Amino acid sequence: MSTKTPTEEDILRPTEGFSKKYFVLFGVCALALGAFLVGWMIQLRDGMVVTGLSDWGSGGGVTWGLYIGAFIWWVGIAHGGIILSAAVRLLGMDRYMPVARLAEMLTLAGLSAAGFYILVHMGRPDRMVTSVLGHYHITVNNSPLVWDVTVITAYFVLTATYLGLTLRYDISRLRGQLPSFAPQVGGVQFPDLYGKVYDMLTLGYTEKEDEVIERMVWWVALAIIIMAPLLLHGGVIPWLFAVLPNYPGWFGAIQGPQFLTIALTSAISGVILVSYAFRRAYGWDHIITDDIFRGLLLWLGFFCLLFLWLQLQQLTAGSFAPTVDHATATSSKFSHPMYVVPMLMVVSVLAFIFATVLRPSLFSKGRAIVAGVLVLIATLVEKTYFVLSGFWYPTFSIYEATPGDYFPSAIELLSLAGTIGMVTLFFLVISKLVPVVELHAVEHLRGDHGHGEHEPSDEHAGEPEVEA
Repeated sequence: MSTKTPTEEDILRPTEGFSKKYFVLFGVCALALGAFLVGWMIQLRDGMVVTGLSDWGSGGGVTWGLYIGAFIWWVGIAHGGIILSAAVRLLGMDRYMPVARLAEMLTLAGLSAAGFYILVHMGRPDRMVTSVLGHYHITVNNSPLVWDVTVITAYFVLTATYLGLTLRYDISRLRGQLPSFAPQVGGVQFPDLYGKVYDMLTLGYTEKEDEVIERMVWWVALAIIIMAPLLLHGGVIPWLFAVLPNYPGWFGAIQGPQFLTIALTSAISGVILVSYAFRRAYGWDHIITDDIFRGLLLWLGFFCLLFLWLQLQQLTAGSFAPTVDHATATSSKFSHPMYVVPMLMVVSVLAFIFATVLRPSLFSKGRAIVAGVLVLIATLVEKTYFVLSGFWYPTFSIYEATPGDYFPSAIELLSLAGTIGMVTLFFLVISKLVPVVELHAVEHLRGDHGHGEHEPSDEHAGEPEVEA
């Protein structure tokens, strides 16, 4: 276990220069995003028919597919990320403070990817404007989709405000150590572009505001925690499906809590992956400690258990004296690989986490990473199946005689690679501008451990340290 003392220089290390691995990763992610943008241009030219999701259901009656499944997935990762960060502040979970800002940034990146899917799935980008401007007073009262765009936008603004407030403290104290970028072109010296960003983020800052900002961040965190189950991944987004009685696979009040548990499992998995990437790249084993990964893994197990329990509720209700239509929708879950395989993956992760509780030596960071990847794949596939199966087994099918069968097109698959690339690019860029670990986290670690000696907590005292 590391005995290094966390310092300001540690959290500023990502802002110092560019490595060859950085450029390689940046290039791969840019290529993935660029490939999808080319595919999107083809879609704009030829129409949604290139995806098998045309207006007339040429995909065998499926008018929503991977685009909407991935949209739900990204929104879940985003919402769960900011819930994790807000819980750290509201509940005093200082143990996870080193990864709180990474969770906030994951929220902004995930919401951007989800918003991009809305734009792509509308077919024509101008509809984002024409369906809102001049008609918002009508559509907002009648369309869950418009409510969806509204709450996602509100959540993005809240998260950006939340992150911006906490950055003011860090930037004001680390300003002299942050990077600068003042290019000189043709003998003309341009001003420091990074400095302009820092000036904007710390506009009017004085140390007297620290206490006020601390209270403001607490209240914003409370608003986020309240909004999540009521309006966001526990409310408006499930209502896109849960209020449609023609689709028994979707209809029902259980969709709210089900979506929320999926969001939290996905987000914790995402935070595990991002945290490990930064820890490995910058030697932060004394900041993002093994104890943090142990705790995140236990939380992942708890929400996996809730996720499976709610799935069991749906299977039970759809199997015991159901309506004919509901029985048909439920029976497909017992045999379709897009449902069975993700459930087995989550069960396997839960079994592994339970085993690490009984035998702590089974824990390793590498296994935690594998668990996170399995959960992310499982939730993506399950939500895509959820979208598709709702159309497959409606009560009244207007596409019953429509030929064809849906399978994600190359453009849709590129969209997934492209948005993952976009989110990775977000972290690559923002980590060069501002600290991705809060200065408060470093101060807290130094205060708790005096001279930098990281003593194990009581709950893990005496456990052997197992490296990945």
